[in-house]
Amino acid sequence: MKVFTIGFTQKNAEQFFTRLKQPGLVRLVDIRLNNTSQLAGFTRRDDLKFFLRTILGIEYVYCPALAPTKEILNAYKRDGGDWAEYERRFLALMAQRQVEKKVAKGLIDGACLLCSEATPEHCHRRLVAEYLRSHWGDLDIVHL
Repeated sequence: MKVFTIGFTQKNAEQFFTRLKQPGLVRLVDIRLNNTSQLAGFTRRDDLKFFLRTILGIEYVYCPALAPTKEILNAYKRDGGDWAEYERRFLALMAQRQVEKKVAKGLIDGACLLCSEATPEHCHRRLVAEYLRSHWGDLDIVHL
């Protein structure tokens, strides 16, 4: 199985959609907590669904089970929290939600996980991909 990840910040639309042109990429799975904000620009939920279908011919799926809670996100972003604490709390949330059992492997295989962070180092999309790999085994992760 293969999963891609991408963040939309620090990318214009051309860069974003060009990076998504990957062999085997069949859908974008939006794992953001807030996907309708004006700050999301061309990646607002309804616009993104249209652009993905029109430009790339791929589907859009929203999967809030893979998003952080507002409390976890605010403690890190708004309140200047520690990344290690965010990571610990987020991974505990994934375990509590049992996402490895509730999210279908078919949804993730060939998908690209979308979040906002420009790079995966301090982003929950990396944590989700690594969490699923640790439970499912054979999952190749490619950060775009």
